Amino acid sequence: MRAISHFPFKVFHTALATTATVVMLAAFAVPGMAKDETGAAPGEWPNWRGPAKNGISAERGWLAQWPDYGPDVLWDAAVGTGFSSLSIKNLRLYTMGNTATSSKDEDQTDQVFCLDAVTGVEIWKHTYPCELAPVYYKGGPSATPTVDGDRVYTFSKFGHLFCLDAKTGKVVWSRNITEQDKLAPPKWGFAGSVLVLGDLLVLNAGAGGIALDKKTGEVAWKTEGGMSGYSTPLPFEVNGQKGLAMFASDGLVAVDPATGKTLWKQPWKTSYDVNASDPIFSGDTVFISTGYGSGCALVKVGRDGLETVWRNKEMSNQCNSCVLWDGYLYGFNGNVGGKGVLRCLDLKTGDVKWSKNGLGTGSLMLADGKLIILSENGILVIAKAVPDRYEELQRSKILNGLCWTVPVLCNGRIYARCAEGELVCVDPKTKQEAGEE
Repeated sequence: MRAISHFPFKVFHTALATTATVVMLAAFAVPGMAKDETGAAPGEWPNWRGPAKNGISAERGWLAQWPDYGPDVLWDAAVGTGFSSLSIKNLRLYTMGNTATSSKDEDQTDQVFCLDAVTGVEIWKHTYPCELAPVYYKGGPSATPTVDGDRVYTFSKFGHLFCLDAKTGKVVWSRNITEQDKLAPPKWGFAGSVLVLGDLLVLNAGAGGIALDKKTGEVAWKTEGGMSGYSTPLPFEVNGQKGLAMFASDGLVAVDPATGKTLWKQPWKTSYDVNASDPIFSGDTVFISTGYGSGCALVKVGRDGLETVWRNKEMSNQCNSCVLWDGYLYGFNGNVGGKGVLRCLDLKTGDVKWSKNGLGTGSLMLADGKLIILSENGILVIAKAVPDRYEELQRSKILNGLCWTVPVLCNGRIYARCAEGELVCVDPKTKQEAGEE
């Protein structure tokens, strides 16, 4: 009998629903795993960009060794239209999508999914009415659920904020900041995920964010007088000063985490006000990049103000952020001849080290010195994160449709989705060769 080695899409979903979780736990052990510098336990990717909020996983020892036919697809699931990435904690996966595929559909409902990360079986689902709003793109939710303790926090493009019980999906409390706090969404809807900062939840809304008590949903502070961008709030500390940085529609703004008071602002104009990627802090500098040919810059944050170290157009992050590794930036320049280009830049100088065409406007994360890349058309690529050359280790098509959502490595498995809502879990390490009996 032929050994099971590669499951086609939409086949392996519920067959191992009950016993597989126990049986496969051993397979989820990753060599060398320990709590990382954030205190996150092995097997946790509880929020957008991971525990360290930089797109880098602390997992070590995972392999990318699959045969020509590709990695094993362990399961797949349908999670609705959208661009929400994936959060994983306690072997549960959380993501979001909308039931509609067109603005003409009568049923337009956001869905928050909790799936078994081992089998893909649905544990619970929370729904609420919300427009798809496909304005020049497919629409649906853009934010990623944030898991904190026994709570999950989700944020819709039109301001629906939910605090859900992580085990049951029951609503603990909810708030609509558009209706209740008069904070209007930008043209393509709110896209930043919820940041948990101590007892506060921080959202990118208004001119410089809004903070709420995570236990009650009551407003702690909010900023007004402007429009948000599409990035997720990011905590930082420079020169002994703690702050929160996020893109507004007209620039990068830093605020005091306790009060929301503006600390500094770097003007940054992008066509259609699409300031979407997250900033990257390194020492007393911050890297900024946005799309539509706006390019990028390295800005020094001094005690007496901001100073631009360099600026060029070699990296325009249209949808997703770069990762910074050993002094080099890896990311997608989304505006070269209308096609995305994967690129490596020197952080200190902005010089291009290498470029790779053919992956479209994709996304990536990093783990164990390797880039985990998902191309715009669903090709999973593993490449070394080295500045002297582009060195590809593996590639295989794992999804159809439009793929702008960042993939996630967790417990040695890679999870990825497309805008149309197909979510797959693949095993990058295939023990058995194709055709083995």
